[in-house]
Amino acid sequence: MEVLVSATQRLSSVKSVSMGLPKKGFPSLRTSRRRICAAKTETVDKVCEIVRKQLALSNETSLTPSSAFADLGADSLDTVEIVMGLEEAFDITVEEENSQNITTVQEAADLIDKLVEKKAGAA
Repeated sequence: MEVLVSATQRLSSVKSVSMGLPKKGFPSLRTSRRRICAAKTETVDKVCEIVRKQLALSNETSLTPSSAFADLGADSLDTVEIVMGLEEAFDITVEEENSQNITTVQEAADLIDKLVEKKAGAA
């Protein structure tokens, strides 16, 4: 018991020391999800149409560029079917590593415009 009291007294006399770090704390290590390019309006509209069809969403369901597939009730299989529908509609091929990064309408539209542009430049 005496050792516990002694240790507690020593700890209570310890003062905090500032390390001079900014009040915000450590900088974030996460990467930002800033859009590098903004997809064409027609592309976003077509993606919304395909997502609505694949997920059997009513016309009352709001779809915006920031709509996340998971928030619309899509599971991983639904997302694969959405990507397949996009590939067919835009006559493109989406690599598996790219398809795993598509979680919103905007991300899909941005990738599609990039792939369509790349395909046109290769022709």
